[in-house]
Amino acid sequence: MITLDSVTLKSWLEENSAYLNGARIQKIQQPTRREFVFTLRNSGETRKLYINIDPQFFHICFMTQANEEKRLIKIPKKPPMFCMLLRKYLENSRISKVNQPEFERILEFYIETYNELSEKIYLCLAIELMGKHSNVILYNHDTNVIIGCAHNVGAEKSREREMAGGLPYVYPPRQNNFWYSCENSLSNLSGSVNINIDNYFTEAIYTDKFKKLCEKYKLLVQRRLKKVKNSLNKVEKQSVSKEKAEKYRLYGDLIMANLYNNQNFVPVITVFDYENNKNISIELDETKTLKDNANNFYRLYNKAKVSNQKLAEFSEELTAEKVYLEQLLYSVENAENIEDLLEISSEIEPEKTVKPDKKSAIMPKEIKTDDYTIFIGKNNKQNDYIVSKLEKDDDLWFHTRDCAGSHVLLRSQNVTDKLILECAKLAKENSSGAKSSKIGVIYTKAKYLKKPPKANLGYVTYSHEKEIVID
Repeated sequence: MITLDSVTLKSWLEENSAYLNGARIQKIQQPTRREFVFTLRNSGETRKLYINIDPQFFHICFMTQANEEKRLIKIPKKPPMFCMLLRKYLENSRISKVNQPEFERILEFYIETYNELSEKIYLCLAIELMGKHSNVILYNHDTNVIIGCAHNVGAEKSREREMAGGLPYVYPPRQNNFWYSCENSLSNLSGSVNINIDNYFTEAIYTDKFKKLCEKYKLLVQRRLKKVKNSLNKVEKQSVSKEKAEKYRLYGDLIMANLYNNQNFVPVITVFDYENNKNISIELDETKTLKDNANNFYRLYNKAKVSNQKLAEFSEELTAEKVYLEQLLYSVENAENIEDLLEISSEIEPEKTVKPDKKSAIMPKEIKTDDYTIFIGKNNKQNDYIVSKLEKDDDLWFHTRDCAGSHVLLRSQNVTDKLILECAKLAKENSSGAKSSKIGVIYTKAKYLKKPPKANLGYVTYSHEKEIVID
């Protein structure tokens, strides 16, 4: 990770000082506690000045519109208190001068404005780009008293330099007595320093946000999947085996068949088991008659039967949810960019639904030639779109057996064995079993697919299927 050094900051200021001096501050926004966007206008040109004081990505630059979108900047409905403070003092004011103290990673914006008594005053916005000590401080240049800071620094954090409203502003202790240039300094690259800073840090921030969002979504889906698996295990333990339930029925039948051959109120009877052709002993409740014992076994049988039926239905729902979540986890793990993650965000965080910017985001991947068209779903939404919107009765549908993966749809007037094999390979390549030595791929005509009512996205049942084993 390349950090912003004092030489790069000096080069950036030299490149942009002509625009900054005399620029009017039209708008101030604070997307997060560590990001600021100043809309400036000078000489008929409007630019957005981006300030980032994150300890990892601290920098300043003029953003291009494309990089602003890539940074995923979202302006909150309710601005933070410090943003309100900056708006109160700086909006519609003019920057009279910009300065960089010698050898420092600090930019000072001197701003000419007026107080409540319409008296001209000079404020200074100090932008300190110094790693974990990065900060934005507004202070009165005439009195040197701090008006507000992005981050207050108390005595418990720094004995040398407290930062808060009402305290005097002092420079940080000097680290170097020379212009510092780090290894791979952005100032050494050819072209515009501003463009180099903007492009480099945009990519770094985007990559970091993608990794963090991916890890967050993986964790959320894995938690849900773990709960479902635990519930499935509990269901399996609660279910009464079919053999045990049938034993209750048999005992009831045998007791009823031998009511007059045995006495009531005995602890055990021996009867002939006509189903298994042998004599067996049945333990009884000796406080009850034979008929009551038989009815008790029938009750146990009926209870086990009803319980197993309900548990089987619940198990089927949990299994469908498990398949769905495994598919969702596969989509997260194979996302290539933030847009892929945003497309499935409503499935992972329905309370924080974020719509992707691109209207075509739901469209699955398409491979088209003169002879055929193949659609490949990247996630549950695209898989669902394939089977609910795109498929036609004679299209062939492919999916890996017993593992998460993409729905693959083949549309062709001339389906050959070679084409079927290629689609099966695509189904394997786009599945969680892509690295397996052998995996089964099922395929059937689209008319044999059925989406159950209220089923999860992308879930279908099928019939008349065939299977290919792909090495």
